[in-house]
Parts: sequence; C-alpha cells; structure tokens
Amino acid sequence: MNDFTKYVAILGRGPGRSRALTRVEAQDAFRMVLRQEADPHQIGAFLMLLRFRGEDADEITGMVEAARETVKWEGTVDLDWPSYGAGRTRGAPWFLLSALALARAGATVLMHGSNEFSSGIPVEAALRCLGSQQIRFTFAPLSALSPELDRLLHMRALFGLRSPVNTAARLLDPGRAGAGVDGVFHPPYLAVHLGVAERLNRPRLLVLKGGGGEAERVPMKAGTAFLWDRAAGQSEIELASVSGLERLKPAEDTLSLLAAVWRGDVAPPTIVATVIATIALGASALGWSGSMDTAERIWRDRLPV
Repeated sequence: MNDFTKYVAILGRGPGRSRALTRVEAQDAFRMVLRQEADPHQIGAFLMLLRFRGEDADEITGMVEAARETVKWEGTVDLDWPSYGAGRTRGAPWFLLSALALARAGATVLMHGSNEFSSGIPVEAALRCLGSQQIRFTFAPLSALSPELDRLLHMRALFGLRSPVNTAARLLDPGRAGAGVDGVFHPPYLAVHLGVAERLNRPRLLVLKGGGGEAERVPMKAGTAFLWDRAAGQSEIELASVSGLERLKPAEDTLSLLAAVWRGDVAPPTIVATVIATIALGASALGWSGSMDTAERIWRDRLPV
C-alpha cells in the first residue's frame, strides 16, 4: 500500500465509519493526486467518493491550496471570473461582454476556465471573433494555468460526471484578486463556495445560481446573489426580475451576433438585459455600485465615442 491508501479508506469505509477529510488531509491528498503519486485507480475512486459524499468546504479548501501550488500566473487582478460551465443549453458567452465592459470601466479582469464540456460557444472562440482590442482583460485557459489540474478536470470524460475538481478550479483565484464573481449550477454549491472564500480569507466573492452554471444573470427571474466580504461577513443581494423579456434562444446564437451586440450594431432586448444585469453583478463584487443605472452606463460607455 502507498501513502494515498489511507485517504481512500477514510472516505470509503462505509456508513457510520467514513468521514470527510480535514483541510490538511485534503491538501496533502490532492497534492499527491496532482503530482501523480497515487495510482490512477486510487485517483478515480478518490474523486468519485468525494462526489458521492457531497462537497465539503474544508475538503475543497485543501484542494484549492494544493492546486495553487501548480499555478503559473503573475500580475495584479481586480476581478477573478471563472468560466467552467458545462450547460447543455448554452449558446454565446454573454457574460464575456459584461466582463469586457467592466474592464473598459477600469477593472483588471482575469477570466480563467475550460469550456471543453459545454455545448456553447467557447470563450476563446468568442475573443478571437471580437478581436485583440481587449484592455485590462485576460483569458487564461486552465490548461495554461495548471496543466495538472486541467488533466484531472478532463477525467470527466471517463466518469460521465463532474468531480470536485470542477469546484476547486472555479475557486482557484490564480491572481489573488481583490474580488471575484462566480456562478454555480446547483444551489447546494453556494454554501461551499462561500465557505471556501471565508477559509481562504478572500477579500470579496459574489456567488449566484447562474445561467448554465456560469456567472451570468438570468434577468427574467428574480433571485438572490450571495456575497462574502472579509470585513463584513456574508450578505445577500436580492435580484429583481426584468419584465417583458423572452427567454434566450441559445440555438440561434452565433459569433457574428456576439460581435454585433458588442459593437452596438444590434441590441436584442433579452441579450442586452442579460449583459447589463451581469455587469451589475460584477460591479457589486468589486464594491462598486451594483445598480442597474450604473450597469447601463458601463455598458453604454464600453465603446469609444
């Protein structure tokens, strides 16, 4: 037996005997996984046991701390924006336009992620379509930030299921940003994200149940965003619905439409409302005014006069 055996045993002993890993144990175990010091069979069992037991904030915190040891990033970041959604009904990454508008308004934004398991338009493809005029905005593929973590994320193709690696990647915060905005697909993950932010002593993190699991507002629905603030603790932000909008039609999304919306050539009401409402989320995360008036101004001012 190798040293990793004990961690599989802790998680898999059965009802009444198994338990969650401590933060230190999770960090040590995941460090071994990232270094490929565990047998591949052990790694598969480990990740699926973590999933089956349900994600735990201490475990994910330890995994994030181990993953950060592999990250290759330098630079100052105001807003961390993970993009790891795998929604089967996603179309264009409208949240990308929101992030770009916030960058134009003065925030340094780092978006990182992997869209390998999404049926929608990848962020990298959208950026190529929009051109190279981005200011204070960087997209870093996980494969470039941490090939080790990216390799584990791609084990989803073997499992047919997401694993806690997805959550650890979302919470990686490679640039140790002053603020972050994150979306989850299932509401139970909200508490995990907030708990990890608290344990890592992150300055600010705003989390919501977002469209396709991304940090993207669905303006037709009322909802709640949850904010962790290192100085003030946790709070809730009520999100009002916008009336008179139709649902997004992802099947009709194209790169040319995305570019046309960014340039202001077209302004489909639901798409524009989605972008503006998502700008408001990012602004709230940054500690700016999260009002719709402010978000509309940021969107309006994104283009040179």
